[in-house]
Amino acid sequence: MDFVHMPVMAKEVKEFLVPPSDENPLMVDCTTGEGGHTHMMLESIPNLKVIGLDCDKHIQEKAKFRMKEFGERFIPIHTWFDEYFDNYDGEKLDLVLIDLGISIFHYEESNRGFSFKKEERLDMRLNDESELTAQMVVNTYKEVDLANLIYKFGEERYSRRIAKAICEARRLKPIDSSSELENIIFKCVPQNYKHGRIHPATRTFQALRIEVNNELDRIENTIINASKALKVGGRMAIISFHSLEDRIVKWTFKNLAKGCSCPPEAMRCTCDTKALVKILTKKPIIASDEENKINPPSRSAKLRVIERI
Repeated sequence: MDFVHMPVMAKEVKEFLVPPSDENPLMVDCTTGEGGHTHMMLESIPNLKVIGLDCDKHIQEKAKFRMKEFGERFIPIHTWFDEYFDNYDGEKLDLVLIDLGISIFHYEESNRGFSFKKEERLDMRLNDESELTAQMVVNTYKEVDLANLIYKFGEERYSRRIAKAICEARRLKPIDSSSELENIIFKCVPQNYKHGRIHPATRTFQALRIEVNNELDRIENTIINASKALKVGGRMAIISFHSLEDRIVKWTFKNLAKGCSCPPEAMRCTCDTKALVKILTKKPIIASDEENKINPPSRSAKLRVIERI
């Protein structure tokens, strides 16, 4: 069965991502996935070109097929978005979109252990050419390091208990599958936690995925570098799905909009740093109740937008 990822807050993204001029606008979709947002933008802006980035060459093939109708207006590039913007020297951009969510493809079709509901190898790499896997993390990290990353990246209250259970289990045999790890976590947490709002393995699996793909460390530099690549009037929209991501986006946007980097105790500004952007969303935009009903991942999504000045 082929699953199709439904882009989150498509209507809101379309409303905010308006190019500053009609003259051959250029957009970078930093996380193209199956191409839901990109397809919408190409369809709604006839002369738009989109550079579609993705670190996963398998899902990028799905996007290429989906975007065939647009010909050379869609330019796919296989890369991590932070690496793309590290040394960007191309033409100034009109629009940048970063959707930090994980596609349904990865949960349902990739066979890489993103879902604890399946019996799959414990991999979790978005780019299967990367070295570190979730299997390596759970079987080689020290207990204290495992507990710390589950707490830091998963905000899991039972991180120490879960790390201890993982280390006890791996002494008997390596933990190789997603269902095996899920079972270890489920058995070790308190009874009342097993039947809460979310499955008790959810936060641990999130933490492992973030660790394997170095997800959080990629965000701030990408925002800074992509902001510099925007035209005056160009816009960047970012959709985040949990507090760790949104916190980075929020404060990076604020710092770019503030300009001055002098310490608070300074009598006057001596850094001569000017604001690079203005924030168009004082508070994050959230999905409508209607969308939440038909597209459950949208429930945790937050959209923030800036404009280059």
